Amino acid sequence: MPISPYIAGLRAHVGHDLLMLPGVSAVVRGARGQILLGRRSDDGSWGLPAGAIDPGEQPADAVVREIYEETGVVVEIERIGGVALHHSVYPNGVVCEYLNVWFRCRVVSGEPRVNDAESTEVGWFDPRSLPELDALSRLQIETTLAVDAPAWFAEPGARVPALERP
Repeated sequence: MPISPYIAGLRAHVGHDLLMLPGVSAVVRGARGQILLGRRSDDGSWGLPAGAIDPGEQPADAVVREIYEETGVVVEIERIGGVALHHSVYPNGVVCEYLNVWFRCRVVSGEPRVNDAESTEVGWFDPRSLPELDALSRLQIETTLAVDAPAWFAEPGARVPALERP
């Protein structure tokens, strides 16, 4: 899976040790309320479009870029869905913690397609019949269902199972 030159440079210094990175993800809603998901090429799991924020890039620009890079779909951001820290361990042993900002987005143009090496499939899913998703993706979907809901965050001291290390 290709990684940004910035992250590749960091990895050259720290190896597989923990990196904390800024990230974005999106719940992209289609015209009929369906949700855009991609099947990851590294582990075969389904998930939301997501990625790291490049140096100097605003989160909103990063999420629009990541969605297009991964799915070929152009979106408009409707609102921030939430913000949280979450732990990720990749199949190759790389460990990261992401400070993730997720957004609720709507499609402006384009048809979903595999648009890079990060996915093997991309498609629309009815929210009532989603494939198996991790707890974080389900939290992100739930917190973006209502168009006018406030941005979600973990209350101070709260235990949120979806955000805990495995």
